Amino acid sequence: MLEVDKSTFETEVLGAEGKVFVDFFGDGCEPCKALMPFVHELADKYGDKIKFCSLNTTKARRLAIGQKVLGLPVMAIYENGAKVEELIKEDCTEEAIEALVQKHI
Repeated sequence: MLEVDKSTFETEVLGAEGKVFVDFFGDGCEPCKALMPFVHELADKYGDKIKFCSLNTTKARRLAIGQKVLGLPVMAIYENGAKVEELIKEDCTEEAIEALVQKHI
């Protein structure tokens, strides 16, 4: 799982070829913290098929707003630099996140 920041997001996510899963999380987001170990397991399980990244929105607020991430947690799939699907807030269940990944691999 690659942790990106405002200086690497464009290269690693928007400039990437193929599909990229991005976990948008924040320091004070308890649901984000609860989901993080599961998301890391998915990265280990599917990392050979899809690129996994995480972005701490606490340190990159403008970038998050620019990506229309206004609440947390958000799990998004990017394809060739464009966001193609996302799960927001209470839709971010372990089952839904794994289904999202499986749909895009």
